[in-house]
Amino acid sequence: MIRYAEFLERASFSKEELFALSQGRLVADAPAEFVRLPAPPMLMIDRVVELRRDAARGVIVGEQDIHLDDWFFQCHFRGDPVQPGCLGVDAVWQLLWLYCAAAGAAGSGRALGCKEVEFAGQIRPYNRVVRYEIDIRRFSLLRASGAAVAIGTGRVLVDGELIYTIKDAKVGTFLGIAYPDYPSRSENSVGGIMDRSA
Repeated sequence: MIRYAEFLERASFSKEELFALSQGRLVADAPAEFVRLPAPPMLMIDRVVELRRDAARGVIVGEQDIHLDDWFFQCHFRGDPVQPGCLGVDAVWQLLWLYCAAAGAAGSGRALGCKEVEFAGQIRPYNRVVRYEIDIRRFSLLRASGAAVAIGTGRVLVDGELIYTIKDAKVGTFLGIAYPDYPSRSENSVGGIMDRSA
């Protein structure tokens, strides 16, 4: 485990650290409602190789190792295995959640959309490494509500070749929406619009 102050200064994360973060076991003194990444097999990142913060802007770069027996190749599609493009979009959102947390945001991360996704290639079982490069053009921490928003454009490369771009991917972190007592019925056990006060 590491301390929260160290987490806020990190410029990279190993596979073991990302897994620990998905389990809520990376940061010993994490703030309440600390951001968690998805757990495997939905965790689409094996390491973060670069993380730079510059006020409202930044960069985060993650990598994913490809294996012949990855779960998505078993079902998407039989006789034509390819990593679903939506998982690459999700990897970009996951990295944006991590960026929010590393920039001091708390709360549960939620994807809020993107403007355009353009595919020019694919990820197959004998590829080696997918690289997700995100230029964050805006990060805002809304102190009054505790929410945060990050917007960035992601480039997805497989073995060094650019195969798709995700323009203005947007993620928010929100306090009070976590559902830690799953599968019990409780206040947050039903989804829908996150802010029903309007």
